[in-house]
Amino acid sequence: MVKFTVNGKSHTFNGDEEMPLLWYLRDDAKLTGTKFGCGIAQCGACTVHIGGEAQRSCSVPIGTLDGEDIVTIEGLGTAERLHAVQRAWIDEDVAQCGFCQSGQIMAVVSFLKDYPNPTDDDIDENHTNLCRCASYARMRKAIHTAAGYLRGEM
Repeated sequence: MVKFTVNGKSHTFNGDEEMPLLWYLRDDAKLTGTKFGCGIAQCGACTVHIGGEAQRSCSVPIGTLDGEDIVTIEGLGTAERLHAVQRAWIDEDVAQCGFCQSGQIMAVVSFLKDYPNPTDDDIDENHTNLCRCASYARMRKAIHTAAGYLRGEM
């Protein structure tokens, strides 16, 4: 039996420990903000935080998560109190189709911990999630905006 938390709530799993975390989140926990994109950890649509670090949940076997703390897009902020990255995404009108955006946001939250004052080169070299709509210029602007929010400058 695997025990872990998701968005602060205790969960247990007693099944196939090779099952990817993504499917547990979507099918068992009914947290559908985390999306299936490619299934091979390339696109990032399934990005969540595990132990505070962004990881692509489609490639993480649930059996490796005993004792872990997992945060999905549903646990990042609330409608009344958005995370700075969520707020920047709205303020900069990033989303087009929106499919990849939860993974994008989760990846950027983690990225900004390591790069609180990112340059465009930092973003280009480290933000590897893919977007079919190619809203990368708006994402870059939103990342700079979110960094400013987190630094208390805006």
